Amino acid sequence: MLNLLYKALDMPDYNACKYCTKLTSILCINMGKQVKGTSDLMADWGPVLVAVVLFVVLTPGLLFQLPGRNRVVEFGNMQTSGASILVHTVIFFGLVTIFLIAIGVHVYAG
Repeated sequence: MLNLLYKALDMPDYNACKYCTKLTSILCINMGKQVKGTSDLMADWGPVLVAVVLFVVLTPGLLFQLPGRNRVVEFGNMQTSGASILVHTVIFFGLVTIFLIAIGVHVYAG
C-alpha cells in the first residue's frame, strides 16, 4: 500500500534509507535530517545560506533603496519606507524562488 502511495507521489521507495524506519525514511532522505550514529546523510544548508545572504543584501536602505525618498533608487541612505519594504519583499521572494526552486542551490555540510 505504501509503495503505491510513494509511486503516485513520485517519491523513492521507503527502503532507500537503511538507518530509518519505514515510516520515517522519506523524511530522513528528502528533508535532510541527520540520523544518530551515521555520517553518510548530510544537512542541506543551501536554503539557509541563500536566504541569509539575500536578506542582508536586500535590506531596504543598507545597500540600496527602491523606491527611494527623493529618487527612484538611492544607495546607502540607511532609511526605509513602507513602499520600499514592499518592493524589497517582492524582490526577495522572487530571488529566493529562483535560487531554491528553479536552480536548486544545495550546500551540504556535515
